[in-house]
Amino acid sequence: MLLEILQGNDSGGFLLIKDTAQYSGRPLLKGLIKASLQRDEDVHVILFEVSEQELKDGLKEIPSQKLHIHNAYEDPLGWTNSTSFTAQHFSLNYLTQMLKLNPQPKATTLVIDSLSWILRHVSTTNVCSTLHQLKKGAAVRTVLSLLHADMHQRGTVGSVCHLTTSLITVAPGNAADNCVAKITKRTKSGKVLQQEHSFRIDEDLTITVLNKTPNIESVPEEHQMDPTANLTFNLRLSDKEREAKEKLLLPFMFSKDKKDALLHSGSGSGRILYEPDASDDYDQEDPDDDLDV
Repeated sequence: MLLEILQGNDSGGFLLIKDTAQYSGRPLLKGLIKASLQRDEDVHVILFEVSEQELKDGLKEIPSQKLHIHNAYEDPLGWTNSTSFTAQHFSLNYLTQMLKLNPQPKATTLVIDSLSWILRHVSTTNVCSTLHQLKKGAAVRTVLSLLHADMHQRGTVGSVCHLTTSLITVAPGNAADNCVAKITKRTKSGKVLQQEHSFRIDEDLTITVLNKTPNIESVPEEHQMDPTANLTFNLRLSDKEREAKEKLLLPFMFSKDKKDALLHSGSGSGRILYEPDASDDYDQEDPDDDLDV
């Protein structure tokens, strides 16, 4: 699946690289940017964590007219009004207007470096709402972003990852120059495909896939857990058992004849008559005299 992403065979959507302090996903992010530029796609990059010069290291051989930088690195919160993009500008309307300033074909990739910076200054609800709208392809074909998982609470990371079309979790590999990518891809039919790759990133940001495991197909997430799977008894009835259940009369269920007999007493029905004895000590004026109240 990593090779498909590099070749642009993926149908777009929201591609997220999740890393930790143990291993940085930025080299892979820059490698995917280079692959998009080599496919002659327009790439818009929003910078929060690195400078423009640092991003362009390794991209010198790529034509720069396809690369559009939106620098928020120098003034990410807009304190000095020295940048055209800040964290508060992360909304669908502003991003759409920003992308319209540069005419581009449909194959447009929006890169966010990184989403962690925005999540620390914008509510998770607003960020997820904007990502969901961008994922529909209103203004871009692909949204590519980096997320530092160990900087946020588990619920925040889970909310963002749930929106992804493809999720790449990076970790160090066995060799010094190798790393491992665990990819989870959600198809339009609801299936979840998982695959693990070992790859290498050269100094010129070329990504080489070394090996991969076979695709593991999972059921849709909402059906992954069956609470009745490991029970020692059966909760389901067969057709014969269901028919027998419907014919069974429970003690509190009266037949029509029994209801008529109870509601319409005949001449031979009995009655209970009570005649108090002298020892009953029954007081007509105070029926509750025998109670200790």
